[in-house]
Amino acid sequence: MQRNFRLTRSTDFKRVRRDGKSNAHPLIVLIALENQLSITRVGVAAGKRVGNAVIRNRAKRLMRAAARALHPQIKQGWDIIIIARKPIIRSTMPQVRDALQALLQRAHLIQDV
Repeated sequence: MQRNFRLTRSTDFKRVRRDGKSNAHPLIVLIALENQLSITRVGVAAGKRVGNAVIRNRAKRLMRAAARALHPQIKQGWDIIIIARKPIIRSTMPQVRDALQALLQRAHLIQDV
């Protein structure tokens, strides 16, 4: 995912976590908040509960790849955080992508094509 489409600042993460709407799946949690920009920014997070550093980094790579694949379909003007849950360590890329797509549809963030 290109740098300008990433959510990187801790203040942005805190704002989305505090004010955003949350949707959960057994693999990931999605939190979304409307922003005042013309782009959608995505941030990923994996806490220590998920596993050690190697496992957390793998989980974040999976979530970033899923977000990259779905980014053209996501509505513009949103800040999105994707948080890993422990079962993600046994999942594959298509499973993570399907979970993210289901959460985006539940949050009404997928554009009609």
